[in-house]
Amino acid sequence: MAGAEELSVDGVSVELAGARLVHEVSLAAAAGQVVGLIGPNGSGKSTLLRCVYRVLRPAGGTVRLAGDDLHALTARRAATRVAALTQEHTAEFDFTVAEVVAMGRLPHRRGPGGPSAEDRERCTAALRKVRAEHLAGRGFLNLSGGEKQRVLFARALVQEPRLLVLDEPTNHLDIAHQLEVLALAREAGPTVLTALHDLNLAAGHCDRLYVLAAGRIAAAGPPAEVLRPALLAEVFGVRAAPVRHPETGALQLLFDRLP
Repeated sequence: MAGAEELSVDGVSVELAGARLVHEVSLAAAAGQVVGLIGPNGSGKSTLLRCVYRVLRPAGGTVRLAGDDLHALTARRAATRVAALTQEHTAEFDFTVAEVVAMGRLPHRRGPGGPSAEDRERCTAALRKVRAEHLAGRGFLNLSGGEKQRVLFARALVQEPRLLVLDEPTNHLDIAHQLEVLALAREAGPTVLTALHDLNLAAGHCDRLYVLAAGRIAAAGPPAEVLRPALLAEVFGVRAAPVRHPETGALQLLFDRLP
């Protein structure tokens, strides 16, 4: 895995169809940090992430990785530094799982030809890490939602990014694989920017959280400072009771409806 790099999002605004969905958002992730975006549906999390991994261009502001403007890089150069696991799993052709994962090596290839022996070894190792090695010969379209998510995560890992962008990476996964994917993201070594709905997963796996509400940053800081009952009531409309995990001491939240 290549070294992690610092991410800096400076005053980014995003517009779609004439509507501004993200308003002058600034955030930072130090090299190797796991930074979480949380917020209710429609708060702008996925839109902001799409801007970071270059599907959308900012209407204002910049996204920088180790000081380089990501939107000024060539597509190939950007793909050697940024990988994304998105919510959309569209595929028109039924590639095998092995072929899908091998696509993650494309930015690193030089010249014509298929994957090298080293590429194939890296792909096999990535599938083994996500416990999907047995799926290598299966058609991707025939997989369950959770299996697809693990395969696409393996593809992102073999891309060897310096920044890994994850948009709801635990969707479709059972609890064991949810914990595994987030642990692997940290162990792999890149800087990680992830959107999460599960606030307990965010509390347990992120170094720093940014709360988005209506396209703006409502709060930022370590999970224990951000996930306070008053903020959660205001932003998420829930009553939250903070507790500590009996073994790890990590912050956890118990939820109920507001009266």
